[in-house]
Amino acid sequence: MDVALSNAIINTATNMASAKTSDAVNITMLKKALDMQQATATTMIDAMVQAMPQPPLATSGALGTQVNTFA
Repeated sequence: MDVALSNAIINTATNMASAKTSDAVNITMLKKALDMQQATATTMIDAMVQAMPQPPLATSGALGTQVNTFA
């Protein structure tokens, strides 16, 4: 058996195992980053809703109380 071939096979197997571990770490970090972005976005949206309350909907009168549609 050729020693160079054996070394190449061992190096390839080691690199593949290392890449698999590296990919798992990268995916975990991506998930954490997305969770942090979600928390930040939720906080910003909540702050906007509190800062700019929506006016109440119209309950009487001609504007905003009737829907006029044509097909």
